[in-house]
Amino acid sequence: MSGHSKWANIKYRKAAVDAQKSKIFSKIIREIMVAAKQGGGNPETNPRLRNAMERAKRYNVPSDSVEKAIARGTGQGGVTYEDVIYEGYGVGGVALLVEATTDNKNRTTAELRRILSRNGGSLGEAGCVAWMFERKGIIVVDKDVVDEDRILEVALEAGAEDVRVEDDRYEVITQPSDLYRIREVMISAGITPHHSELTVIPKTTVKVEDKDAEKVLNLIEALEEHEDVQRVYSNFDISDEEMERVAAAMDRA
Repeated sequence: MSGHSKWANIKYRKAAVDAQKSKIFSKIIREIMVAAKQGGGNPETNPRLRNAMERAKRYNVPSDSVEKAIARGTGQGGVTYEDVIYEGYGVGGVALLVEATTDNKNRTTAELRRILSRNGGSLGEAGCVAWMFERKGIIVVDKDVVDEDRILEVALEAGAEDVRVEDDRYEVITQPSDLYRIREVMISAGITPHHSELTVIPKTTVKVEDKDAEKVLNLIEALEEHEDVQRVYSNFDISDEEMERVAAAMDRA
């Protein structure tokens, strides 16, 4: 998980600085609308909506925009969106799981197929890579909030599966159904998370180096830039130095 987690953190820092340009606002608003439509407008009884609202808060989406999105999602009429999960491969046999929200599945499928093809990847059949991943909850805590012994004690006693150390933060891994309960336990113990979310992590990873590493990260960047794509998950294992190099090159482009 660490490789993809590192890349996600790099991308988060970039998006947080320039959220409007990266289209993240519109993606989050769309996700909130769909979550509210499918599960209702109360985040306490709708985990997906709560997850989307926490993501909105993390990226500083205005609260009135969030409220309007919930209202549109629970109202009648308007554009109808649907969730679609795409599966495929990148260079080096890297597996890709792409979550999209679209009002035109045929258009989105064709466009993502072109993106994959142009970047050395391919679109696969349903189920071809999903088995390589598992859904989890993740609670991210900055290291300056708590020491390692304390977070291990609190998180594991609360029922977390694992606590991983990643650069300047801890990642508490949970079952999806335990995410918010464990988060509340941690907050009660004085450990304030940076953020928490439902996510997907790979069961095993594929090591990618040099030019192939650059191609994989460029492919993921291209997929994430598509307006219908909410999240891209992969099982690549790329060194921190390589990821930082590619990220710096993208920033200069």
